[in-house]
Amino acid sequence: MPNSSLGLQDRKGKIVQQLVYRSRYSYAMKLNQHRVVKTPGWKLVFQTKNKRSRLSESRRNVNRAYGGVLSGSVVREIIIRAFVVEEEKIVKKVLRIQKTKENQAAKNGSSILPFS
Repeated sequence: MPNSSLGLQDRKGKIVQQLVYRSRYSYAMKLNQHRVVKTPGWKLVFQTKNKRSRLSESRRNVNRAYGGVLSGSVVREIIIRAFVVEEEKIVKKVLRIQKTKENQAAKNGSSILPFS
């Protein structure tokens, strides 16, 4: 029979030091997290961890399109892709206009070159 008067024992029967919360709040919540610290006198005590701070929501986003949701490089890629698509539409429109002018000139029998 293990001698329980010596103190707390772990699963292997080794005697361990009992850890006690240092504050009155004894609930195991997220705001009551602790870590075990060894003091210079080889005693184990609980040290309370503070909750990590967080910026306010207005400071968490950045002043650009998709602010804080997409990274800057992704936003740049989206903008460049949209620009290239629009440029491609303009080029197609110009080529279509040139083609219609060539067809009209061919029907009329005149050359499209101004000085020939």
